[in-house]
Amino acid sequence: MTISSRFAVAIHALSLLELNKDGVNTSDYIASSVNTNPVVIRRILGMLNKAGIVQVRPGVAGTRLARSVSELTLLDIYRAVEVVEEDALFAIHEKPNPNCPVGKHIQESIEPVFSAAQHAMEQTLAKVSLEEIVGKLNHVACDDDQHAPEQIK
Repeated sequence: MTISSRFAVAIHALSLLELNKDGVNTSDYIASSVNTNPVVIRRILGMLNKAGIVQVRPGVAGTRLARSVSELTLLDIYRAVEVVEEDALFAIHEKPNPNCPVGKHIQESIEPVFSAAQHAMEQTLAKVSLEEIVGKLNHVACDDDQHAPEQIK
């Protein structure tokens, strides 16, 4: 199992919004870049809108960033798209055998380790801004401009 792809799709969509900030960013346009259905994009944009990361104008084509990419961290995005609840990244089986010495104590033995691992991952995400991701994309896009979406060129 992996973390929901909503997180990666959200980073993709937000990066596209920044790189195409002077263009019209419809869910169809974003979906064509992500290579998914516009409904998926609208759901994710709804989550990002609720978190104050984007501004969506209902009935009017276009979405834009509500915050500067330098202010947005990957942790902000991760939390906005509700990837995982706090201390719930790693699932622990709920009903081990209470009559077994391992089953009786396994949860209390591994929960602190799992919690620390999730915390470490979240600390890493908090150190990376969307601006860094967009900067890397700009560097790559300069080398591969012929593949950029039409609105960005």
